[in-house]
Amino acid sequence: MKFTKLLATAAIALGLAGTAMAQDKTKVGFVYVGPVGDGGWTYEHNQGRLAVEEHFGDAVETVFVESVPEGPDAERVMTQMALDGASLIFTTSFGYMDPTINVAKKFPDVKFEHATGYKRADNVSTYSARFYEGRAIQGHIAGKMTESNIVGYIGSYPIPEVIRGINSAFIHARKANPDVQFKIVWAYTWFDPAKEADAAKVLIEQGADVILQHTDSTAPQAAAQSAGNVITFGQASDMSEYAPRPRVSSIIDNWAPYYIARTQAVIDGTWESTDTWDGIGPGMVGIGEITDAVPEDVKAEALALKDAIANGEYHPFTGPLNKQDGSAWLADGETADDGTLLGMNFYVEGIEGDIPQ
Repeated sequence: MKFTKLLATAAIALGLAGTAMAQDKTKVGFVYVGPVGDGGWTYEHNQGRLAVEEHFGDAVETVFVESVPEGPDAERVMTQMALDGASLIFTTSFGYMDPTINVAKKFPDVKFEHATGYKRADNVSTYSARFYEGRAIQGHIAGKMTESNIVGYIGSYPIPEVIRGINSAFIHARKANPDVQFKIVWAYTWFDPAKEADAAKVLIEQGADVILQHTDSTAPQAAAQSAGNVITFGQASDMSEYAPRPRVSSIIDNWAPYYIARTQAVIDGTWESTDTWDGIGPGMVGIGEITDAVPEDVKAEALALKDAIANGEYHPFTGPLNKQDGSAWLADGETADDGTLLGMNFYVEGIEGDIPQ
């Protein structure tokens, strides 16, 4: 009888210890706009989540929901994560901005981090990467390598982040080759392989022999590969399965250090609402291997441009630059301020077509 009681007491003690351990774990949630296997944007955010798990081990539990539409469903997913005990929630798409703010009001003790947005609160931080720095390097390579002088660009949505990328790529393509033209197709999606492939095919039919994309799947890479004489650049992730051609380089989003640091801040009780916008220098934007499909001199120029941006010697938006309508924007040697870049709603001079409203 005593032995049975002893076993029961031990079981209760172990149960209580297990509960305490579970409560000590920090739960971190991630909300994704695409599938973790998209090969691009969401894939890299998920690599960041996996890095958090590896770094913290049993001290942290991560959870995620993938392919969450931007809108009311996002609010539902975030609410459920908070109810399920998440202390920190990363919401990883621009269209999650208002849902993040709305849910954060209901859960003041939960910390929220919104990627690529601009609305903050006491418990909401924002973070993004200066993707336009990588676009400058892509633009240079594109301008040097195009034979048709037509560069195609697949836009997702006409928001400042995407417009900045188009402008940066165009400026540097034109510097490398004054005859370059950009043709832009708006896909109105972040991730839809069929739409992305169709957009790439349309651009190739219009004479583009270089395709850049601000969408998340590898479908444009596959379309370019089928075309045979078109080069591409990986978007958000390396997409190296398409190297050495058509994919000749890439922009790689490196979220892991940020996710680890912000999780540590929650654990330490030092988390504060901040805005982070880092680029090549701090390592948030990586440039994937430039393959041997790129001529050696062009590769050397691209790497020199990368170094100049990384160490602050050069800013991709440096005047003289005019707006599309010919009005002056930046004087010779003047650089764009972050406020203008964050709200960018205009093309630079030389880009044809209108930005959809």
